[in-house]
Amino acid sequence: MSDQTLPSPQALRTDSMPAWRQHRYGEPDDVVLETTDVPAPGRGEVLLRLRATGLNNGDIRVMRGEPRLLRLAFGMRRPRQAVRGMDAAATVVALGEGVSGLAVGDEVIGELPAGGGLARYAVCPASRLVPRPAALDAVDAAALPVAGGTAWQALERGGVASGHRVLVIGASGGVGTFAVQLAVARGAQVWALCGERSRALVEELGAARTFDYRAVQPGALELAAEPFDVVIDIAGTAPLRSLRGLVGDGGAVVLVSGEGGRVMGPIGRIAAASVLSIGSKRPLRPLAAVAKPDVLAELVALTTAGRLRPRIERRFAFAQAREALAHVAAGHAVGKVVVLAE
Repeated sequence: MSDQTLPSPQALRTDSMPAWRQHRYGEPDDVVLETTDVPAPGRGEVLLRLRATGLNNGDIRVMRGEPRLLRLAFGMRRPRQAVRGMDAAATVVALGEGVSGLAVGDEVIGELPAGGGLARYAVCPASRLVPRPAALDAVDAAALPVAGGTAWQALERGGVASGHRVLVIGASGGVGTFAVQLAVARGAQVWALCGERSRALVEELGAARTFDYRAVQPGALELAAEPFDVVIDIAGTAPLRSLRGLVGDGGAVVLVSGEGGRVMGPIGRIAAASVLSIGSKRPLRPLAAVAKPDVLAELVALTTAGRLRPRIERRFAFAQAREALAHVAAGHAVGKVVVLAE
């Protein structure tokens, strides 16, 4: 989809804007379209006119307020930031005090700190933003920050290098499709677990072997012939001992996410991984991905050069944002889901 179908960067700012907001934790039906005030940029921030917003599993967790532990950071009774959507491709329309290096009219990409992307305007710290080249479509750009950044940091955490054998578990989602491509770009041989319907796509992205996760689980004979150097676990459901059994001495398992109870979430799994890793030659390494603009800039360069391809499963109009959230919440998205600003 070309940028000509997206809102003009010169669209005029008004004092109010449409935004998809939630006033309590819940499901997509609790997210409603309202008219609200345009936010004002504070010191070090810029005001953005959204062009496209990528959705992630993190948006769903905040929408639901689960695990409940995250409410300590996002709000106890309801999200302090009422608007979901952390990935943004946007146009700078106003500068807060102390901002340098950006100008009104610049096209940028970034990760909004707590959300705000499912609206006409959003504010963001200038330090989180990187330029969007004219050759990079806004939809592809909006797919990069969270999922691409998490995949990059997972490979770094595992020390993935040329010649390594890497297994990606959960390879067909947003993070997984980036992890496969980035590992292949580093010279690794990638095997992958994904849904049966996604195997052809994951192989197209560079995986040497793929398996249906319903038929082949960590510990299965199909994966046991030769140890992996690194396992990237995005699904977060396999037993930790089974994951550790997949790697040889000196190898590592990177835990990108993890299932758990509605209160503590993956905390128990992370604690167990820490205990199992004491003195181990096959450590289990939890990942706490954070926004890294330098990594995002690398992802932008790779995508612009055609060496990285965001897999966009569906594009939704702004009026369909609730439907987009429901699609991601269902847990079956293959690649990325992006909402256009109009």
